[in-house]
Amino acid sequence: MECQVKEFQKEYKKEMMAVQDSMDVLNGKWKISIISSICYYNKRRFSDILNDVVGISNKMLSKELKELEINKLVKRTVLDTQPITVQYELTQHGKTLQTIINNLTEWGIEHRKKIIEK
Repeated sequence: MECQVKEFQKEYKKEMMAVQDSMDVLNGKWKISIISSICYYNKRRFSDILNDVVGISNKMLSKELKELEINKLVKRTVLDTQPITVQYELTQHGKTLQTIINNLTEWGIEHRKKIIEK
């Protein structure tokens, strides 16, 4: 019995670490909205993301995109245009967040309905 409890605690600790790792990567006010913008359209220019994510500044968007790039969730491509255009897309690893984004969207829609109906 005691062995089962220790095994459960060990597994629980591992799961809690995984949740914390996820939260560390996706933390902050903007990252999930940025990922959502890119998810929805596949490829987005910096200015498009800036327009999608209401309230974010240029500087903050740039910072958040760099962090997402460091965590291998977003790929940045500089296009040879005049003026130069920067385009962002999710990496294969970033695309694994699609289900989470869809679930958050569905939950948010239902939550808003619940709150408004009261």
